[in-house]
Amino acid sequence: MTGPFDGGRDGGRRDPDEPDGVRGIPRIPGQRAAADDLEPPAADVLRRALEGAARAAQAARESREREEPDEPDERDEQHGDAGTADEATVPEPDGVTGDAAWAVTDGVTGDTAPGTAHEPAHPPDPADPPDPAEEPHMRAPAPEPAGPPPSHSVLKSLLGAWALAACSPEETTHVEDHLTECAPCADEALKLRDAVGLLQADRNLDLPPLLRSRVLENCLDRRAARIPVPVWATPYDAETARLDALLRDIGDAEWHAPLQLKWFEKEETATRRATVAGVIGHLMTVDGLVASALGLDDPLGASAPQSPTDRTEALWRAAHSPPTRTIHEPWRDQSHTLIRTVSFAGRGVAELSVSYGEFALPLRDAMIDRAFECWIHGWDIANAVVYPYPAPSGPHLHAMINLATQLIPSTLAARRRAGLASPAQQLVVPGSPGRSLHLEVEGAGGGDWYIALDSPAAVGSADRSVAQVALDDVEFCQLVAGHISPDEAAAGQDGDRDAIRDVLFAAASLSRL
Repeated sequence: MTGPFDGGRDGGRRDPDEPDGVRGIPRIPGQRAAADDLEPPAADVLRRALEGAARAAQAARESREREEPDEPDERDEQHGDAGTADEATVPEPDGVTGDAAWAVTDGVTGDTAPGTAHEPAHPPDPADPPDPAEEPHMRAPAPEPAGPPPSHSVLKSLLGAWALAACSPEETTHVEDHLTECAPCADEALKLRDAVGLLQADRNLDLPPLLRSRVLENCLDRRAARIPVPVWATPYDAETARLDALLRDIGDAEWHAPLQLKWFEKEETATRRATVAGVIGHLMTVDGLVASALGLDDPLGASAPQSPTDRTEALWRAAHSPPTRTIHEPWRDQSHTLIRTVSFAGRGVAELSVSYGEFALPLRDAMIDRAFECWIHGWDIANAVVYPYPAPSGPHLHAMINLATQLIPSTLAARRRAGLASPAQQLVVPGSPGRSLHLEVEGAGGGDWYIALDSPAAVGSADRSVAQVALDDVEFCQLVAGHISPDEAAAGQDGDRDAIRDVLFAAASLSRL
């Protein structure tokens, strides 16, 4: 096996002069050059040129000797003394002796005519200042480091500076010599050199702003679990997960950020000031109604009231100090427990009754109701802390709208008994088609619904439609949550004005604290 860590960078070939003790040690690249230091060191270039020329001359001489071993060279006989004189007078470059010096001479002057003396090639004097006009390979070699090399611990401490090209020339030579002998230091030097690339000023190390939303979307679309969550519980599962992600992103101070809760009572909008932590406590106490129906522990205890509003007021009154982020984990643990319980309970649990005090809902509808409130209050929190918070997915939003349209006829009947809506005009036998309003909701969660106007027991019918209202899906949910007034909600209206007003006000009356 060959590679950069086993001496195989050159495909298995190695330098025959390389000591056995350093074979296989990782090869460390030279220091990262600055913008004005991109030329190779003159000493290395000159040494390689001299050694290559020496080997070429030696090979040529041996070839001539093999071809003409017994024939004397006439030129040598004629000019033997001159040749001897030339050999005696030509100065040999530093580090090159004997035939190698003549190899340099041959390499510089090329082939000469017979009887012409070779001119010696003089390497540049290291003491002379470099000539800017000279080629890089003709510059003076760098001086060798003086004195013994530092200890292993000192050289190891210089690796960081070496990787950043912050060592002096002498330190650089000592470090690079050490890296050919010490495998652990060579490993660390490679890692430090790679880390230097991360220090570039033009690289942005921030995560993409949409990474979290893409990861969450991918997690929500993951493959089905072995014990699947019931379809009617998936909106609650998704909305609690989204709100949990928001809460994990905010700081301690933002848990005390003020926000205003809004809902609709009778003919006007009601408000209540709270904090982020207080809203999470409100969600936890109302979720306790579902927990009690499933036989789980109620966070307020067995004697707690059943009305969602009374439960929230009881929690806030009992708190000796404003709620903090410590409420986060109990709320999230409770939501996990609810999802796990309904997933293992089987199909029959969907019809289990959940009491809200004045009314009750089947468990399947109660879970959608809890998902709706989790989204609405998550939106309130996101606005308070300036956090992006999109609407639920289309199927989940459709399920929430569908539940609201089922509850509007009974709410309209209650408002009629309280004198807040126009009287019924055409009573019919329960289960029969009656006067209806066509609710057209646009958007990913939209659809068409026909709402019975005169009796909760009647069936909405397209044939008996007397009015039509067109709304956006998110706008309709904001109306049901009491965040916008009925007068601001309808984008398009047609037909019986009293029927339109009664349905819009009944939809807003579904909201509560």
